[in-house]
Amino acid sequence: MSADAIASVRSAEASVEEAILHAAVHGWYEGHVQGEDECPGCGFRGELPKHGNRG
Repeated sequence: MSADAIASVRSAEASVEEAILHAAVHGWYEGHVQGEDECPGCGFRGELPKHGNRG
């Protein structure tokens, strides 16, 4: 994913800020999908309930 972001900046398809945002969003999403695959239907991650107050 980071190679795609670097390539998009080098080819002037995206600004540095756009490439960083793209890489961050895709990284978060891939982690989310992996978590859902590991525990389908889980309502929480860690000790806090989903949508709970994280402090």
